[in-house]
Order: sequence, then C-alpha cells, then structure tokens
Amino acid sequence: MAPVGSDRPESWHAALHRLQRDGVPHALATQVTSAGSTPREPGARMVITLDAVFDTLGGGTFEWQTIEAARARLAGNDGRPDAGISLEAFSLGGRSGQCCGGFVNVLLEVFPGSATTLALFGAGHVGTELVRLAAPLPWRVLWHDSREAIFPAWAGHQPRLECHHAPDPAAAVAALPPGAHALVLTHDHAEDRALVDALLARGDVASLGLIGSKSKWASFRSRLRDAGHTEAALDRVRCPIGMAAGGTGGDKTPYAIALATLAELLPLTASAERPDQRGLDSAELRRMFS
Repeated sequence: MAPVGSDRPESWHAALHRLQRDGVPHALATQVTSAGSTPREPGARMVITLDAVFDTLGGGTFEWQTIEAARARLAGNDGRPDAGISLEAFSLGGRSGQCCGGFVNVLLEVFPGSATTLALFGAGHVGTELVRLAAPLPWRVLWHDSREAIFPAWAGHQPRLECHHAPDPAAAVAALPPGAHALVLTHDHAEDRALVDALLARGDVASLGLIGSKSKWASFRSRLRDAGHTEAALDRVRCPIGMAAGGTGGDKTPYAIALATLAELLPLTASAERPDQRGLDSAELRRMFS
C-alpha cells in the first residue's frame, strides 16, 4: 500500500505504525544474523499481514517461507490470531532451496491486533455515543447499520473503527470474526430480533447485549425460544443494557446509557493474565547464536 498521492510502496516502518494504530493483526520479520552470502544484511525488516507484504528481506524462497510461517501464525489453527515470538533459521541452500550458500536467522514477532472486537449494530444516538466512548480503548469496533449514509463523517478518521452498511442482518452476523462482543441497538425491533436470532445461532459470540425494556426482552425471548434457541443460550443475552444509567429514576440520556453499557462490558473483555516468562526462551537464544 502506498501513501496517498504517492506511487512509492509503503515502507515497513510506516506499515508497522499504521497496523499497530489500527489494531490489525500483523507480523514483523527481522533478519538478526548473517553468515556467508545472503540477500540482505542484519537489520533488514519486512511487515506481513494475511493479505499484504511491506518491504523485503531480499526475495527468494527463504522470504516466501518467512511469509508463510508468519501467516500460519496469524491465522492460527482455529482462525484466530496467535501472538508470540520465534526465531526462524534458514540455510540458503538447504531449507530454502537457494544457491547463495549463506545462513540467516529471522526473528518473527507476531502481533494479534486488537484483543477485543466489538460488533455494534445501530448508528443511532446511543450507538454513536458508544463509538465515541470506545475510541480510546484498544478495541476493534465493527459498526453496522442497515440505513444508507447514516454514519457521521468523523467515523472515517477514528482508528480501529470499521463502518458497514448492513441491510441483511444474517449476512452481517455471518461476517463477524469468532469471539466478538455484540451489542444490538438498531432503530427497528424486527431488525433487533433478527440480529439476536442470528447471533445466538452462531454460538461463538463472547457476549451479547440488547437495548430495550424488560417487556421487550420478554417478547423477544418467547419468540426466540419458539425459534429453537435453548434457555441456556437465551440466559446469555443481557437486556436491558446500561442499567446503571437507565434503571428506575436513572439518567436515560444516550451518553449515560452508553457509558453504563461500556462499564458493563469492560469486565467481560478482560484478557487472561500473561505468564511470568515471555518472549524467547534464553536456552533457545544461546543455542541459536552459538
């Protein structure tokens, strides 16, 4: 990808900055050792995503193998990104099938992007406040609405935010990544029910919240039960959302409901604690560099 107004390809450091800012899964490959004849010297870097490559380690089979290793890590066995660091060794004539005759080690650092994905359905007043409030959080936000030209102009400049015109609820839900947290708050009750139905049918959303009253949920619950959803699945739906603000006598302004909804969501998005030892094992480093 090139900068706007330029025919030059995007450099690895510009791509790294952009991908880190936007929470897109990516890998940084750095050549850390060089022995004999090699295409590039130590310090050469490239950035790899699932569908693009920025800069080069010199080309050839060993670079292709580096890209394949990075993409395998990014995809993971279950289709979800896998973070971590590894050291890849290439004999340019052995594993790589090249004729340079040299030897390189490549440090592969995989960044999974945003750990939390929020799928937000509805670009009304509460939805807009939710997107504004979520901006400082390191979340990827997928904002959907079935209406044309509904998203505010500023949404195009907010990092980690993707706006989707979504006239088909089932298709919008099918396109979500696994493990997303979903909030349903559209302008139409029938659309809300269709979205909840599709989200429950997926079975892999991390959490599911629905805006509305207790009576609205009682009606939805009965119809969703008739549609075949189990009581256990229905119990996972949080409705109403934003109760801390919108409960009896509470502040029911869009900002207050959005603030309370995010406060309810934050504990559900907490990630597991990191292990005490991170990065490459010291014994592996000694072996690789000896």
